[in-house]
Amino acid sequence: MDLGLKRKVALVAASSQGLGFAVARELAAEGASLVICSRNQQSIDRAAESIRSETNADVLAVAADVSIREDIDRLVAAGIDRFGKIDILFTNSGGPPAGPFESTTPESWDAATKVVLNSVVDLCRLVLPGMKERRWGRILNLTSIAAKQPVDNLMLSNSLRAAVTGFARTLANEVAPFGITVNNILPGYTRTERLDELIDFLSEKEGISADDVRARWESEIPMRRLGDPREFAALAAFILSERASYITGSSIAVDGGWIRSLF
Repeated sequence: MDLGLKRKVALVAASSQGLGFAVARELAAEGASLVICSRNQQSIDRAAESIRSETNADVLAVAADVSIREDIDRLVAAGIDRFGKIDILFTNSGGPPAGPFESTTPESWDAATKVVLNSVVDLCRLVLPGMKERRWGRILNLTSIAAKQPVDNLMLSNSLRAAVTGFARTLANEVAPFGITVNNILPGYTRTERLDELIDFLSEKEGISADDVRARWESEIPMRRLGDPREFAALAAFILSERASYITGSSIAVDGGWIRSLF
């Protein structure tokens, strides 16, 4: 299937590793040019070189922290300066610290809001004018299964991923007349560095082995295994493509059946 991504320019945030890297690589394989970022220049340069060597894509690597508005301004400006436009936006960021409500502070709420919610709002604000002018655009936000079914000990993430969902659903209606789609993609338990961090947190908190934590999660997933980043990236690339032109305002899970709700 030709996804119609050749000659499109995609900005993929937080893409030096994990799900962001998998999405960037998938889009590049489909012919898109890329603007990718992470907080560390060496890490994002390595990711860019890996994608270039595998796909021969044109990749711009920028060191930027998406929790800092000035970095987002610089990131988007660099992408437009290099390619003249941004057609596709995949928002992503590191997850806030795990823990129950009692472990949070006003400062941790402020920091989590900046990285999870404000980064999405700021990125959308900057790319939407060009998308509206060209009457074509794709925005996909990486949220979490926690946005539909809260996960224990993820107070900050549960709260703010849900806020992103509300923002995206409202924005989708506002920009639909311009040929722009806005959706959310919800990863389940997927083999990434972030998952390893959560495993270590729970292992220490509960006094059990990392293998026991992993086995417990796998037992809760109908498919009885963790997801692979490439499985997630395949759906993300489709939602961001020309072929998904009538899908907007949706929150779609890639979770092996973990979410039990009907919607």
